[in-house]
Amino acid sequence: MSTPARRRLMRDFKRLQEDPPTGVSGAPSENNIMMWNAVIFGPVGTPFEDVMLAKSKDSLGIPKCDQFEQKVLSQPSYSGLYYLINEERMFLFRTFKLVIEFSEEYPNKPPTVRFISKMFHPNVYADGSICLDILQNRWSPTYDVSSILTSIQSLLDEPNPNSPANSQAAQLYQENKREYEKRVSAIVEQSWVDS
Repeated sequence: MSTPARRRLMRDFKRLQEDPPTGVSGAPSENNIMMWNAVIFGPVGTPFEDVMLAKSKDSLGIPKCDQFEQKVLSQPSYSGLYYLINEERMFLFRTFKLVIEFSEEYPNKPPTVRFISKMFHPNVYADGSICLDILQNRWSPTYDVSSILTSIQSLLDEPNPNSPANSQAAQLYQENKREYEKRVSAIVEQSWVDS
């Protein structure tokens, strides 16, 4: 059944495929356009980045990403890893998994977005829900899936400790940035092992 929400989601998906933003990817689940899987690359220069040099891609079975723009060249992977090959070296990039659930009221009502990957961040609740103004009181029907994902990626780089979902992370971010970055790195490393 075609509804305004479903038609809009098809347009969002088409736009995401034709003009993918750097460092994010998303697609509807196989049987339900109202439920999407998405991945976000950790922003460069942050503790979420977590790039690792690997010796070989043999038997990894992970998708390749564009070296310069970090655009995912295949559907979102739930392994949490993407690779690129530069000359004779291979780098693994950490990605963070999300689920986006839309209602029939989309785009007039924001979707529910939740990290599946474990996160330590001032604006991410323990259940993975995200405290982000555009997903709440500042929502506009002009936002699409691309803008949602890029806003979340920006939030990883620039947390808002004044609107915390995780008060411990917010306090560390404001008072002891080095310890905050250590905690983020530990969580990122652990989620890499758990993938």
